[in-house]
Amino acid sequence: MSTVFRLSRRGCAALLLALALTLVFSLSGALRASAASLVQLSSDPYTNTTSQHQTEVEPDTYSFGSTIVAAVQVGRFYDGGASNIGWATSTNGGNTWTHGFLPATTPYSTPAGPYARLSDPAVAYDPAHHTWLIASLALSTSGSSVYGAAVIVNLSTDGGLTWSNPVVVQSAGSGAFFDKDWIACDTKASSPYYGHCYVEWDDNGNGNLILMSTSTNGGSSWGAALTTANHATGIGGQPLVQPNGTVIVPIDDAGEGHILSFTSTNGGSSWGSTVTVATIHSFIEGGSLRSGPLPSAEINGAGKVFVVWEDCRFESGCSANDIVMSTSKNGTTWSAVKRIPIDAVGSHIDHFLPGIAVDPHTKGTSTHLALVYYYYPTASCSVSTCKLDVGFVSSTNGGSSWSAPTQLAGPMTVTWLASTDQGYMVGDYMSTSISNGLAFPGIVVASAPSGGVFQESLYTASGLSLLGGTRTSDNDRVVFTGSLPARTGLPTAF
Repeated sequence: MSTVFRLSRRGCAALLLALALTLVFSLSGALRASAASLVQLSSDPYTNTTSQHQTEVEPDTYSFGSTIVAAVQVGRFYDGGASNIGWATSTNGGNTWTHGFLPATTPYSTPAGPYARLSDPAVAYDPAHHTWLIASLALSTSGSSVYGAAVIVNLSTDGGLTWSNPVVVQSAGSGAFFDKDWIACDTKASSPYYGHCYVEWDDNGNGNLILMSTSTNGGSSWGAALTTANHATGIGGQPLVQPNGTVIVPIDDAGEGHILSFTSTNGGSSWGSTVTVATIHSFIEGGSLRSGPLPSAEINGAGKVFVVWEDCRFESGCSANDIVMSTSKNGTTWSAVKRIPIDAVGSHIDHFLPGIAVDPHTKGTSTHLALVYYYYPTASCSVSTCKLDVGFVSSTNGGSSWSAPTQLAGPMTVTWLASTDQGYMVGDYMSTSISNGLAFPGIVVASAPSGGVFQESLYTASGLSLLGGTRTSDNDRVVFTGSLPARTGLPTAF
């Protein structure tokens, strides 16, 4: 079953001024927005007592032409995963949305499926086979333990409006513990590997060993799991495909202390060794919020890759995170880390969980970028004092300058968010996509729980303009000194 959300496009001025909205359910179950700024795309329908409701966390989005597809965890469990993955699709550039939930995945899906829970949704489109794909991490339980049992994909051949039962990319063998998948497809008809799709994940049970699999038939079947040439370990990789078919995968190392990258030039038949993009200097957010310096990456029309992450290197004493960026034209040589000037150095505003979009129809000095992120107005805060906001900036010149920041949502109290064994959660990553020149972020917004039930759901904006006043980055001065708190153990992201 699906529900259609209807949203009229408004003027950009009203969109940027509105900071919140009130949503109500109509008798038919559709959601109606009373303001133009944001629209709710989905709501948790599940009632199982083992997970937290109403909660939706960790969205990804992807756009191709006028179609935008979002996916999100629905009904978050404290110790990992969710009751199912929800989807929301617009086939007309964000004017109307249809939403639903993946079939045959967990006991809570319709029809029921074989896995205990799902996590880590990611969206891609394969134009060669006219197929949309949602990849996710399938979780199983054994006693009190939760583990990554498989990477799966659900497919849609009707524009993202209905979805197939899952196809298994790879099942975890004895001792394996899969985590943190991502998916991308080769969308350029001129590429020798047009129609190849690539899934990345890691095996936490084997030191976060990086694994890749390739499909050449629209996700109906998948090749063997392959390692990088140097058997590298990591987490949070995001494959991207250049117009010539080269695949570039930015990723964190296993300890989230460095951004790495590796490539394939033969359509996924083999994968090169990792190179270091940059060292990560990361401030740990207050308020017991679940966050970390996983990369968000996109590619422009010429094949230039833009990677962003949260980093404190420009702030004295590593006292707050900025969003920083590095770029590459080949995946092996990367630019120096540059601070995105959302706020002034020393503002003590903490920025984290970025999701970047790059307009694939732009390139060079005219590349259009859109960035959504979460932030605390005061970095030094506690569970009782932290105020969580969502912000947005954009660039129309490849990041040489950026618009003034816009607040999209907040403030939120962290206790309004789903609770996990790694902290209060909106997600380990966020996402933004550009359709017809407008940005559509996928973000999680929460209000105070009602009757003991959460009110945390997936939202987007009605199409954010990428034009606006600019802020240059001439205050990028490295002032970080001293050591960082150690991150212990091998991270998991489900």
